[in-house]
Amino acid sequence: MSDVVAVDGQHTGQRLSQVERVVDTFIAPTKTFTDILRSTSWWLPFLLAVVVSLGVTFAIDKQVGFDRVVENVIHDSPKQEEQISSLPPDQRAARMKAMEAGYKYVSYSTPIIILIISAIGALVNWGSFNFGLGAQTTFGQMFCVWMYASLPRLLSGLLTLVTVCFGGNAESFNLKNPVGTNIAYYLPDSAPWLKAALGFFDVIGIWNLILLVIGTSIVAKVSRGKAAAVVVGWWVLLLILSVVTAAASS
Repeated sequence: MSDVVAVDGQHTGQRLSQVERVVDTFIAPTKTFTDILRSTSWWLPFLLAVVVSLGVTFAIDKQVGFDRVVENVIHDSPKQEEQISSLPPDQRAARMKAMEAGYKYVSYSTPIIILIISAIGALVNWGSFNFGLGAQTTFGQMFCVWMYASLPRLLSGLLTLVTVCFGGNAESFNLKNPVGTNIAYYLPDSAPWLKAALGFFDVIGIWNLILLVIGTSIVAKVSRGKAAAVVVGWWVLLLILSVVTAAASS
């Protein structure tokens, strides 16, 4: 048989290359995540994420400019806009310059941020499954699952590239929500807390969530229902925290 099979944690059958894993994540995710039981190599999805994220950052830098990015971010937060407007001209200019540099440096540091977020997410899932459900998965397996499950987010980056390079919307470009894959994108004048909530209902984000459920279920050897309870449970908690934070700062 050519199918990937895992028995008692041991992987047998077809071995997938990194390229095959990436492709199967989109068309046959079970194969990709089962192959992680054999190898926890994750270099290709990370490399793709680095290329796309740096490409997006470079395009924003050249086509929009981080000065415009900062202006749009401030305009999107009435409270922050009011605070900055109340500053003397010299202080306001200094604050804007500092924010511009901050957003620029953070954007170009996205590859490092990807690693940090992936490590935190993998650690949370590893702890939740091992200590909460009694699974015997490893941190390396959870980290690898996170990397491959995040591959659909490359589509967000590619859509952002198209939007920045050909959309002609520099005047209204929103770094925090650049493409219309979620409900909040179409309600820009909504209350900050509502936009924070609606931003979670993102087509690509939900795709990522589904892949995480499939992947963690396989490497932790638990039912899809139990995996969904853990993964979706953390997603709901993040949604609540985001809404509360947005409401408190608006």
